[in-house]
Amino acid sequence: MNRILAVDDEQPILHLLSTSLTMAGYACDTAANGQEAIEKIDETPYDLILLDIMLPKISGYELLDYIRPLEIPVIFLTAKASVTDRVTGLKLGADDYLTKPFELVELLARVEAVLRRYHKTDQILRVFDLEVDTLSRVVKKDGNPVNLTKKEYDILLLFLRNPNIALFRDAIYEKVWGGFYLDDTRTVDLHVQRLRKKIGWENRIVAVYKVGYRLEAPKP
Repeated sequence: MNRILAVDDEQPILHLLSTSLTMAGYACDTAANGQEAIEKIDETPYDLILLDIMLPKISGYELLDYIRPLEIPVIFLTAKASVTDRVTGLKLGADDYLTKPFELVELLARVEAVLRRYHKTDQILRVFDLEVDTLSRVVKKDGNPVNLTKKEYDILLLFLRNPNIALFRDAIYEKVWGGFYLDDTRTVDLHVQRLRKKIGWENRIVAVYKVGYRLEAPKP
């Protein structure tokens, strides 16, 4: 299990990050200022750090200087949204930069991408009766292969990496198809229905009224 440290001086954001990352299958610690973050980094080997820039005591930029020699990937989560701020953060060595407010589905996708870049992701995902090999893209149910199309597989992976989170239809469409979602299309609904039938998860991938769908998965 990947361990992540979230550093932010706003308690509601720390709570949101901790809850969301834990539900997505990560171990998450939190720190409310730069000094507390350093103490935790010295005690615990982290796979990724989510870092605000405007922190009490020690700024995110200063903390990044401390983290960089440890070769721990960093994603800045900050209200500093200008192009100059983003360029500065990336030039200083951050692996990604996400501005507040952010969508949880995008945050989790970026976390997954950075961990994958550092070869820190789990190759095998196991949820309920499914086993998914993310390298070979092989899906098995109770040990038997399930034949999914590329779109069905991508939708399944999106649900597995965002458990217990309501995913909007437009978010699903944009992540899987890469375009803009049109309200009058039933493409997402038809693919989700076919996926649920193939894997027997009609009662686990549930429709969320006027939103989209949610995978109801066991919480850690």
